[in-house]
Amino acid sequence: MDPSRIPAEFPAPSFRGAQEQALADIRDAFAAGNRVVLVRAPTGSGKSLLARAIMGAAETAGEAAPSEATGAYYTTPQVSQIDDVEADDLLDDLAVIRGKSNYDCVLPGEHDTPVNRAPCARQQGFDCSIRHRCPYFSDRAIASGNRFAAQTLAYFMRTAGSEVFRKRDAVVIDEAHGLAEWAEMYATIEISPDRVPVWDDVGVPDVAADAGPEEDAVDRTARFVETLRDVAIRAKDELVGRPELDREEVARRDRLQELISELGWFLEDYRDIESPTSWVVDQPGGEGSALDIKPLDPARYLRHTVWDRGNRFALLSATILSKEAFCRGVGLDPADVALVDVEHTFPLANRPLYDVTQGSMTYENRDETVPKIARLIVRLMAEHPDEKGLIHAHSYDIAERITERLGEFGVAARVRRHDRQNRDAELEAWKASADPEVFVSVKMEEALDLKGDLCRWQVVCKAPYRNTNDSRVARRLADGQWAWYHRTALRTVIQACGRVVRAPDDYGATYLADDSLLDLFDRAAADTPSWFHDQVDAMTTPSLPAFDPDAALAGIDASAANGARSGRRRSRRSGGSRGSDRSSPADGDSSVGDGDATADSGTTDDESVRTRSERDAERRQNHPLSDVWGDG
Repeated sequence: MDPSRIPAEFPAPSFRGAQEQALADIRDAFAAGNRVVLVRAPTGSGKSLLARAIMGAAETAGEAAPSEATGAYYTTPQVSQIDDVEADDLLDDLAVIRGKSNYDCVLPGEHDTPVNRAPCARQQGFDCSIRHRCPYFSDRAIASGNRFAAQTLAYFMRTAGSEVFRKRDAVVIDEAHGLAEWAEMYATIEISPDRVPVWDDVGVPDVAADAGPEEDAVDRTARFVETLRDVAIRAKDELVGRPELDREEVARRDRLQELISELGWFLEDYRDIESPTSWVVDQPGGEGSALDIKPLDPARYLRHTVWDRGNRFALLSATILSKEAFCRGVGLDPADVALVDVEHTFPLANRPLYDVTQGSMTYENRDETVPKIARLIVRLMAEHPDEKGLIHAHSYDIAERITERLGEFGVAARVRRHDRQNRDAELEAWKASADPEVFVSVKMEEALDLKGDLCRWQVVCKAPYRNTNDSRVARRLADGQWAWYHRTALRTVIQACGRVVRAPDDYGATYLADDSLLDLFDRAAADTPSWFHDQVDAMTTPSLPAFDPDAALAGIDASAANGARSGRRRSRRSGGSRGSDRSSPADGDSSVGDGDATADSGTTDDESVRTRSERDAERRQNHPLSDVWGDG
């Protein structure tokens, strides 16, 4: 790798913000001999362009000996980031490769068949006459031979040890802050009826109750896993011996192969007394029920799947909050790692935080606080009548409660929400809408680019602490890792704040509704980046309109009374005023408290309690072509 090339490899015609200084600092960090450079760059810094510049410093085939690694990988946990890379003209020299299930077979009669279920996967010795035209194998060949290859972190990890995607000179990991958690997720083994094709052929013990006198639940799990693995191998071998399989049998065979590999990895690591990985087991249902085998600090897993894949690494994120803690979590020696901080160049006034806290959102207080937050959202809708809003609900339970309450208040005509199945479709519908819809979302704090008018305000409904019922979280807290607990929550808040301000001239307001968020800022102050400290220090309590469902719907053709008002629209702002500009409402209600105690129940008119999502679903159902919707 030649770090001196980094600035010149920047793909854009000009630098923006602190990019030029950042590239110089990254160059110097690699030139000083560091194998890994952490780049802490605020949201909107153009991290993908920085990534491309770093990749350009990798050795080329013409510069290296035949045995030396050349070229570079770009990888990220987020599928949306790969989509953005593929669509960016400035990054057109990155060859994108995805998993087989993302490509359709091009053989006659197989055009609706994903490549991982195509005849080449179903028939032994199948010789595809048009393999050179196969979209998957074509993209794979291009990416493996290209100087720069881009892929998701999941694909990157799965191809560890591959003869096709070998070690390269440089590896860039974008959105790398959650690398340890992603590794834990990928290395988690789910043993359940849905994930174990031979479930009915084994008896699943209660691994805690059935442990011997010198065993714990993990030891008993290891004994069970040995038996399960043997059964899975026999079932897989029987399928592999058949000359041809149907699609369901291919899926069964592939899952058995994955399961055998997962179980083998666990047994190997469990038996290695020098492995730094600790394992925990969750089996709340006891005997005969599903269980999850989860790793803690899977540094060994990352060594094989990530750190052995390159000579030099650049890890980019806005929220690598502690270098030492991050290195511990991913198995790096801090002495071999440099941290480069990129200055935040977006005006503080364009990214304000507002304290609109309504109480505690802990489980025992949620019944009392959720209705207050729903009322707050109605007032914020009136404050932003012509602007899209995003509600970070944290969980589907909270999202359902808030949406139901907004329906009772009669403002559902402006509200959209999603469930686990239609998440992406509802997100795209919200982004495409010309109306100032309010989107009630779950787990959309990251990898969401809401530039400009796509979103101007958002509400963080709950401090995003990890679930203490998760055995890994409970184990860490039992070990006193409270700093980690607060740091992971802060990281999510900072990521959320970056969704609505994407450029120096962009602006968007973030409203904090949970008291615990203020406590979090105090507890995690030592790990807070200076630029986010500035946002917290500048936080104020805004003046908001009174609770008025009709005012909340003033920007659309609807009313809280009957769901259909024609032509009534108004705008709160004139000209380019910022989200931070606040004026007291005409009715004199300037506090963020409930203000109007008389409007607690709202209307229950059928039309006014139906969300945008429900109306869209009904419209599709009643469409003349609904019986063939989605065919072809």
